[in-house]
Amino acid sequence: MILVTGGAGFIGSNFILDWLAAEGTPVVNLDKLTYAGNLNNLASLDGDARHIFVHGDINDRALVGLLLSQHKPRAIVHFAAESHVDRSIQGPEDFIRTNVNGTFHLLEQARAHWQGLEGADKAGFRFLHVSTDEVYGSLGPNDPAFSETTAYAPNSPYSASKAASDHLVRAYHHTYGLPTLTTNCSNNYGPYQFPEKLIPLIILNAVRGKPLPIYGDGLNVRDWLYVGDHCEAIRAVLARGRSGETYNIGGCNEKTNLEVVNTVCAILDELLPDSPSRPHASLITFVKDRLGHDRRYAIDAGKIGRELGWRPKESFETGIRKTVQWYLDHMAWVEQVASGEYRNWVEANYSER
Repeated sequence: MILVTGGAGFIGSNFILDWLAAEGTPVVNLDKLTYAGNLNNLASLDGDARHIFVHGDINDRALVGLLLSQHKPRAIVHFAAESHVDRSIQGPEDFIRTNVNGTFHLLEQARAHWQGLEGADKAGFRFLHVSTDEVYGSLGPNDPAFSETTAYAPNSPYSASKAASDHLVRAYHHTYGLPTLTTNCSNNYGPYQFPEKLIPLIILNAVRGKPLPIYGDGLNVRDWLYVGDHCEAIRAVLARGRSGETYNIGGCNEKTNLEVVNTVCAILDELLPDSPSRPHASLITFVKDRLGHDRRYAIDAGKIGRELGWRPKESFETGIRKTVQWYLDHMAWVEQVASGEYRNWVEANYSER
């Protein structure tokens, strides 16, 4: 048994599906079901006794403590987080509450649980904290990629809140001995991603013939990681990672935002030959840049490759094609997700750009 927080979100739900397919052992899934949490992501697990869903908040220490005492998980895999930079600029308080306070409360309950274990159960317990490359700040065009020893320099309320949670996890290992693991990943993409993020937003708007908004000049660079590769990496870290260590997880695919959008448009041109919006790249619209927009992220994933033997299986070309096809095949899911909350956010974020 493992406990997963935020398991109804994009990466969390992919991880649970991947875990049950690859490992087969039960999962307790604790999720608050905020706007980006969606149990429809896990509809294929309906009736599967290995998936135990609990609707709740990681800030609820009594609930977390009860789950730990009832199910006695051998690991906690902590995905639960507010994760969108633009939302953190509009309303940073939720990011502090969930990413900082929530991680603190979860660590406190994990520490109490771990200290009550004995023998092999105590030695084998792990707290795996899933974080982001954004904690490292921004790179120049010729700077070396982020490594695990890169100094933290967060530039948005989101990345600052994740940096704070990373530091708490580190402190609980060094102060109390809690066996922790931290992963810092690059930009994920793939099935079940909420359509506020770049790739699903572009797919959805292009299919509907709507403008494809690109911040600034579109030349901001990100390292793109297919979510299935990320899930496999997390399983490797949980199984073989050294307690107290950090592992950077990257896709080895640096692309500008404009390259990403043009690639998606080209795939849609091919897959939707009768679309009245072809060529879909004609829908590209440059909008006012967001505040504090980091210019470049890049991950050096050498450590996880050397120590754990993990490397991404998907190139950007193979992963993005799978992703576009998935969204076209699951438009009912997209329509369900694109609720009033999502439309309200898009209006608030883009109306004045």
